[in-house]
Amino acid sequence: MAATQAKKLVIVESPAKAKTIEKFLGKGYKVEASQGHVRDLPKSQLGVDADNDFEMKYITIRGRGDILARIKKEAKAASRVYLATDPDREGEAISWHLANTLGIDTEKPCRIEFHEITKKAVKEALEHPRPIDMDRVDAQQARRALDRLVGYKISPLLWAKVKKGLSAGRVQSVATRMVVEREQEIDAFIPEEFWDITASFTAPNSKGKKMTCQAKLASIDDQRVTIRNAEEAEAAKQRILKSGFAIQTLKTGEKLKRPQPPFTTSSLQQEASRKLNFSTAKTMQVVQQLYEGIDLGKAGTVGLVTYIRTDSVRVADEAVQSARGFIAEQYGSDYCPAEPNQYKGRKNAQDAHEAIRPTYMEHTPDSVKAHLTREQHNLYRLIYNRFLASQMKPAVFQTLSADITGGGCTLRYYGEHMTFAGYRAVYVESTDDEQELPESVLPVLGNKDKVSFTNVEAEQHFTQPPARYTEASLVKALEEKGIGRPSTYAPTITTIISRGYVTREKKRLYPTELGCMITSMMMEYFGPIVDTEFTASLEDKLDMVEEGETYWREILREFYPDFKEMLGVAEEQIEKVEVKDEVSDVPCDKCGALMVYKMGRFGKFLACPNFPECRNAKPILHYIDAPCPKCGARLMEKTSKKNRKFYGCEKYPDCDFVSWEMPITDRCPKCGSYMVQKYGKRGEIIHLCANETCRYKTAVEAKEDEEA
Repeated sequence: MAATQAKKLVIVESPAKAKTIEKFLGKGYKVEASQGHVRDLPKSQLGVDADNDFEMKYITIRGRGDILARIKKEAKAASRVYLATDPDREGEAISWHLANTLGIDTEKPCRIEFHEITKKAVKEALEHPRPIDMDRVDAQQARRALDRLVGYKISPLLWAKVKKGLSAGRVQSVATRMVVEREQEIDAFIPEEFWDITASFTAPNSKGKKMTCQAKLASIDDQRVTIRNAEEAEAAKQRILKSGFAIQTLKTGEKLKRPQPPFTTSSLQQEASRKLNFSTAKTMQVVQQLYEGIDLGKAGTVGLVTYIRTDSVRVADEAVQSARGFIAEQYGSDYCPAEPNQYKGRKNAQDAHEAIRPTYMEHTPDSVKAHLTREQHNLYRLIYNRFLASQMKPAVFQTLSADITGGGCTLRYYGEHMTFAGYRAVYVESTDDEQELPESVLPVLGNKDKVSFTNVEAEQHFTQPPARYTEASLVKALEEKGIGRPSTYAPTITTIISRGYVTREKKRLYPTELGCMITSMMMEYFGPIVDTEFTASLEDKLDMVEEGETYWREILREFYPDFKEMLGVAEEQIEKVEVKDEVSDVPCDKCGALMVYKMGRFGKFLACPNFPECRNAKPILHYIDAPCPKCGARLMEKTSKKNRKFYGCEKYPDCDFVSWEMPITDRCPKCGSYMVQKYGKRGEIIHLCANETCRYKTAVEAKEDEEA
């Protein structure tokens, strides 16, 4: 009997990815998951020896022993081992750690890399193995060492001088500073009054029907007008009402609106926030599922999107041609440009990967909807349509502007009308300040035509302070300043919120008192660490390491002496700061003292101030107005282990009602089911029926703070 032929072993990071790839490769392969890093710096020690040229001490991560033992056993029995971790610096470092642990020669072709989890991509990668890229590994080592030095040197100082449980980080401290400084700008802002004067007139449109048009006051006596108070506004209004007007100049034109490039990690997080109300963490969680593979029934398991951590807008030629063919077939050749659309990436984009795009155009959002959750489908549709639109022709608008003069006043009318949808037949991108003019039919106006204003209105306004950051706009600002990289945005924001430096209310980010205090301390004693230009320059140096242009230890040799000096000054000069716990009105069940608010890994909780003599602690209970739809008891706002808010009955476990959306008191007028409150794409409050077969909804009101 012939001996069983040894299988080839492929090692990836996640079990979901392993499951998908094993189906592609068949019986001759075994696919194992490392479940992320297997080795790292020890948690209990610094792990970076600054006195020995920054030698790194790596140990097996606690809890990974069984996983490593299984992988070692499979590797020993395998005819060949391929390391197939993610195609980025961190993935390269994981492969390097695995190679060292398994005794694999890193200079021999053991590493495979693919940017989409499809059968074709994986099999092509297996045909082109390569050695471990040590430049990438070293760039990751330098980042890890910098982050460890900053975190493990400054954090104990904060514990000693302020309170335990605090942390400082190279990127998180800069992000916190940006939120704090934005709040300071808002506090210091002095609003200025101004008035808009708008006059209405009627004119025929191209169909001969009368339409109402509005013109804004632009100048008085040939001087650009700025109206500062009610008296000036009333004077301008009366002057218009007493004068006769005619069209002095008339201009028609054509305007093109071009599509945006396909998504990068940052732009996906921003658009998912605006259109789907996803947090950055939620976006990355869902898109990771789309990348790792979805079971599509007869079509098998396939990764629906390409690699998801990227700052590049580059797209493979094959994918561009596939999109162009799909556009021509589904929308007609009029929608497909003669040459493919090309996009220029940011100056400091790494360009190691493609933009985020669908792996196969034939997997349309509608065709795979039955196999996806609602969140997966919504995000996949966003990615698919954005990519498709990026290869379509621009939208074409007919424009009309008219200067209407009389009595020394000039009022300006502007209108635009879409004559060709182009890419907008598929996708319309969102912006931070949605102020696009309605695509209405334009009036028919003639030069020198007399104009009679039927109504003149004066409207008071005040200049507005800069808007508070949302997760989306903070990600955008971090990217624009060159701080962090695609993989860091979501965990950075999650960290500053969980540490209690920043709170999130109705999508807005507010600094806490603690966040302001830590930022002030960091700016005084560790100025370069929270300096945006310094942090961005470090990112550029890490890129140089990856490109093989500089040695990774050089960055640390340059950084550490000044940092060590800053630490010495801070230890001597920072005085002990007493951060008093906020006292609640809830008495301790055990000793009667009023409990205080504490910050834990899952947010705020109540604790007895007499700790350690009294160790009583309990969660903060928030009740909402709506009764439980099942039993009529009160509903409580709770937080899951993954820090996600949900609503449950106070009588749990006797009543098992739970909802991710907040129930309201009103019942559905169509089916009588309970309704929940959600936020729409533009920030409006929506009441939605919880009954899946009904889903009746009604918009209630706009949020005070529009999306910024």
